[in-house]
Amino acid sequence: MIDAALDLISVAQTQDNSGVWRDAETTRQVFCRVDAITRREFFDAGQAGLNPEQKFIVAAADYGGETLVRYEGARYSVYRTYRQPGADYMELYAERKVGTHGQV
Repeated sequence: MIDAALDLISVAQTQDNSGVWRDAETTRQVFCRVDAITRREFFDAGQAGLNPEQKFIVAAADYGGETLVRYEGARYSVYRTYRQPGADYMELYAERKVGTHGQV
């Protein structure tokens, strides 16, 4: 069941008139389902130095490889994705990161 909205954030580098490279963000909203992080995921990610907080399930056709998302005002970094063969949805595993291309 799709029950929430999620902002997918793309980051591209652009050069301004002074020749300075800056990050430019593009945001688009998609529908998602929010699911709990399993104990196994929490343990495995923790072993890799990550701090998993959310699992978002989105339509595979909506996901374009974005590594940043915003949900309920908080920004997250996508550290892992998963798609079962033949499935029409993607699982996005995310951790909250302070200072990830802007403020959290």
